[in-house]
Amino acid sequence: MTRIAFLGPSGTVSEESCVYFFGDMNVELVPYPSISEVFQSTRDGRTAYSVIPVENTIEGSVRLHMDNLIHNNDLPIQAEWIYPSIQNLIGIAQANNGDAAPWANVRKVVSIDVAIAQCQQFFKANLPHVEFEYVTSTAQGVKLVQESGDPGLAAVGTRLAAQMYGLSVLAANITDHDNNYTRFLLVGRTPMPLPATDFRKTTITVTLPEDFPGALHQVLSCFAWRRINLSKIESRPTKKKLGNYYFYIDIEASMDSVLLPAAIAEIEALGCQVRILGSYPSYSYRNGTSEIR
Repeated sequence: MTRIAFLGPSGTVSEESCVYFFGDMNVELVPYPSISEVFQSTRDGRTAYSVIPVENTIEGSVRLHMDNLIHNNDLPIQAEWIYPSIQNLIGIAQANNGDAAPWANVRKVVSIDVAIAQCQQFFKANLPHVEFEYVTSTAQGVKLVQESGDPGLAAVGTRLAAQMYGLSVLAANITDHDNNYTRFLLVGRTPMPLPATDFRKTTITVTLPEDFPGALHQVLSCFAWRRINLSKIESRPTKKKLGNYYFYIDIEASMDSVLLPAAIAEIEALGCQVRILGSYPSYSYRNGTSEIR
């Protein structure tokens, strides 16, 4: 059985997406309390792969996870998939609440900052004076509510977490936007057998030479004249020197193609440092179904 690490505890969106993505595959999902421990478990060989959420429709890049992927990790990307992040208000239902809303007694909400940020419209309209407490994952917040036994405490999380911890969904699907999706990466040392897909991507980082004016323009030109599409480009600090950045680039092409290796060779000829983080299958989520299913 293939062991796969995810950001725990049990009941996070990461686990929910894994259950959906891997389906009937023979895998064991193993929770870890922090993203650094998720990576470390795969580096140490305790798990074969790690699942990393790296981007969200509303909040953009999860920068802590990206930094771990790049600075503290040598595990290549083996696949990516997109999964809808549906957040719910979870707590202890009151039997005699009269005509009041199920969340009327909630005075504090505990969850990860990204999940709370995705639900601001609900809180402004329904719980404008609620206090927020930030924890490391949505499931940890649900677990804390269950352990407290306090009906004034609620969490933002998945239906899976509510079921696991025996709590009620006080308000369903409270995210601000219906198109709230999260992008997950599967990282590990060896490719994982997955269903075929026609869509493949490659992710690289590019560090520009310090004394080359217009270097970024030259780099982008290497892709442009070959008509290679870039789905993402983001600058991040190298953490070595103030004002020194690298560029994280997602490319809609495979290293098995003719054009992409040539583009990378041209970029390196400009004096840039290029690191290939992975060339991998990409699975999207459309109309309620994933291309992997």
